[in-house]
Amino acid sequence: MRKFWIFIALSGALAVAIGAMSAHILKDVLEAKDIARLQTAATYQMYHTLIIAVLAVYYQYKPSQAVKQSSWIFAVGIMLFSGSLYLYTLSKIHAIVFITPIGGLMFILGWLSLLRLLKNS
Repeated sequence: MRKFWIFIALSGALAVAIGAMSAHILKDVLEAKDIARLQTAATYQMYHTLIIAVLAVYYQYKPSQAVKQSSWIFAVGIMLFSGSLYLYTLSKIHAIVFITPIGGLMFILGWLSLLRLLKNS
């Protein structure tokens, strides 16, 4: 779980930094839709970083493969969903937008994978 805690720390810091930058530093540089996109990405990143942290704590008390799997799915979702929105906003390479829904699907699958925890409880 050490890798997850490193990911949690870095992901949380990045979400806060990008959220703050979009609200302050970049507000006069980017268009409103770009700011909104960055804020959406940062918000989803923070929500899912927090659930990974909850799962990491849960794992300490009740280790299971389901917890690890859910955590990995959420982490991949963050990288694909939020990462693609960050990259698209900064690069404007349109092909990147096709990655975003895959990240969203990973978030949904991550939440659904938590049902396995109920089954194993």
